[in-house]
Amino acid sequence: MKQERITKSAKEVDVEKKWYIVDAKDQVLGRLASNIARILRGKHKPIFTPHIDCGDYVIVINADKVRLTGKREELKTYFRYSGYPGGAKFTSFKEYIQKHPEFVIEHAVKGMLPKGRLGRRIVKKLKVYAGENHPHQAQKPEVLTF
Repeated sequence: MKQERITKSAKEVDVEKKWYIVDAKDQVLGRLASNIARILRGKHKPIFTPHIDCGDYVIVINADKVRLTGKREELKTYFRYSGYPGGAKFTSFKEYIQKHPEFVIEHAVKGMLPKGRLGRRIVKKLKVYAGENHPHQAQKPEVLTF
């Protein structure tokens, strides 16, 4: 008798979501962001389904202490455009780390997630904080190290 092999596709109600906390202190930005994106997307779970939000919540603390390798800290710039002629604005990594350190990690992770409705929904599960404190103690997050 021939045995059938059936691929199980996860449903939204079947997915169990956990909360993880990641300390960004002295971690390299790109490696950290790719690992966070993997957890947010749910690729670490055996029930991963590409069109379903299978991922977990991730809290990142100490975002202001993330680092870059080599001369990247002085050279890296972020670009935005106002829509007007001559409206291109460049901001350096150092400026963002001092003024808005959460943006650096959010921007890196968002670029590694799918574009469209699913990606916008997944990125909402990322919570980034500049310091040690966060308001998610009630969720009992597990410490995650990479």
